[in-house]
Amino acid sequence: MADLVTFAAEGATGTITLRRAEKFNALDIPMLRALDAALGEAEASAVRVVLLRGEGKGFCAGGDIDGWSGMDAVGFAHDWVRYGHRVFDRLARLRQPTIAVLSGHALGGGLELAVACDFRVAEAQVKLGFPETSLGVVPGWSGTQRAVRRFGAQVVRRMALGGEILSASDALALGIVDRVVETGQGATEARAWAEKIASRGPLATEAAKLMIAVAEGEETAAATEALASGFIALTGDLKAGVAAFREKRKPEFSRT
Repeated sequence: MADLVTFAAEGATGTITLRRAEKFNALDIPMLRALDAALGEAEASAVRVVLLRGEGKGFCAGGDIDGWSGMDAVGFAHDWVRYGHRVFDRLARLRQPTIAVLSGHALGGGLELAVACDFRVAEAQVKLGFPETSLGVVPGWSGTQRAVRRFGAQVVRRMALGGEILSASDALALGIVDRVVETGQGATEARAWAEKIASRGPLATEAAKLMIAVAEGEETAAATEALASGFIALTGDLKAGVAAFREKRKPEFSRT
């Protein structure tokens, strides 16, 4: 399972790579578990920016039909949709800024995966869309939720209801991707962008990402408490309170 998705750090930049090239990096339960583990490695590492890419010619072809089509209704809802949501939410809430490197098509769950990143660099040949309704299913990993919050309902309607498959240039015009580059240049562009982001204040960058997530509705209670707790941890009041607790005396707070 560990070989299906890997994390590697190089300086201030980390890279999570989907390694199921023979299936265009389509996601099944083992892939989701491996992605979950790789995200944990990235979160615990010292890197300041994380790239997400797919091995071979594809970024991510979405959910592997063989991975979910045999499930009963309960398993499909719980083991597939809800678990996938938890993994994608973890990506969206990663403390480091994230850049999806779209060197191949991002369809269905693959587009939902890219949407969970902060930025998207697409190569010119890439196609994007939500084709799920053509299979009699619906987007299940926040294509109708996070994608609507980030890009607007009408754009998602065009893909999910109208069946539009967008070119990279169309996606750029609609704000779905942030940059379009020539075929083969996605990783180079994303790494250069990552280095620029990594050169900025790391704590300020993480705090800004959290604040934007709150405004967007991606984060609420956890982000608010994390920001407040981080501030309090720097104060003399916390040190005074902890010292008093250990010494079994009344604390002397100074509001500093």
